[in-house]
Amino acid sequence: MIKNYALKLPQVVYGGEDATEQLVSVIEKAGAKNVAVFTDPSLRKLGLVDPALAAIKEAGAEAHIFDNIPAEPSYIQVQEVVDEVTGTGTELVVAVGGGSVMDTAKLACVCAGAPYTVHDLLKDPARARKQLPCVAVPTTAGTGAEATINAIVAVPEDEVKIGIVNDAMMPDVVLLDVRMVQNLPRSIAAATGVDAMCHAIECFTCKKANPFSDTFALEAFDLIINNIEHACDSKDDLEAKRAMQIAALYGGIAITASGTTAVHGLSYPLGGKYHVPHGVSNAILLSPVMHFNEPAIRDRLAAAYDHAIKGDAKTEEEKSAAVIKRMDEIVEHLDIPKTLDALGVHDAPIDWLAEAGIQQQRLLSNNKREVTLEDAKAIYRQIM
Repeated sequence: MIKNYALKLPQVVYGGEDATEQLVSVIEKAGAKNVAVFTDPSLRKLGLVDPALAAIKEAGAEAHIFDNIPAEPSYIQVQEVVDEVTGTGTELVVAVGGGSVMDTAKLACVCAGAPYTVHDLLKDPARARKQLPCVAVPTTAGTGAEATINAIVAVPEDEVKIGIVNDAMMPDVVLLDVRMVQNLPRSIAAATGVDAMCHAIECFTCKKANPFSDTFALEAFDLIINNIEHACDSKDDLEAKRAMQIAALYGGIAITASGTTAVHGLSYPLGGKYHVPHGVSNAILLSPVMHFNEPAIRDRLAAAYDHAIKGDAKTEEEKSAAVIKRMDEIVEHLDIPKTLDALGVHDAPIDWLAEAGIQQQRLLSNNKREVTLEDAKAIYRQIM
């Protein structure tokens, strides 16, 4: 466990019933008259943007809707959105969506009108400065983007994804409204929920783990292990869905306090080259990486067992194995594919994947067990 650590949080998080209605006072306090709303066409069609638009109108502001945010965007696509926002007189950005929408909004809030581009931040993320305040309204319970200083973008020329990290990208206000996730399709709820589970267990078992990250990671893991299946299986189980919303937020806080590891690091080439959804790629890699890491993180997995599962296992080895088994059961129950072949990706080049994966040292260097090129190849072979 590291000796020095920090806790970075949004300024305000509103939860509870109809939390989106708090947007009225947020806009009024900001004195904003022009509000940019980031979302995607499907969410707008489902009416999930309507509460935010109603709040903007009630606050006496004008909404400028940007509903062309693509899933898993490239830095080029994000820059196009930034260019659209620049010059509109926007004073506040509201992101209603999942991780891609929130990450795009976070980048827009540091790039709109700035003397640098998104591409520039790929090379030097320290240049980022807050240009616009950001309000995050997550419509999934998983990515935790509402509480991180990260934004993930695809780099098409390299067929990978890269995380841009800067404190200025922390959203200022978060609105956790269960209406936003109540009717989420099961497949999306499952993938994003498992993403949150990865955040929790990776942050708890990483080199940078500390008292702050442990607090949020363990509580997130407990909430997820005991609620994710109910939240995905039943649209009416609002308590389980609220628990997953809170767990996703806690997972994001844990990421900012410590960080993810080889599951996320090795997943980036799968998203960059094959466009495997982020949560699915993490789900596929979770078991192989956890089994690989187990000798180095056995005590931490045992502690997670004691906090979240509390079964009959006695020894550290039994508890560690039980945690990995329980996560495998969840992935199985949620019908998430376990191999690339099941996703229609056949004969993936192991050597290329391993070379691309091993480049993700921002995350791999946080892994308790060193991941070599040969280790990466062995892990990828398990998911073919």
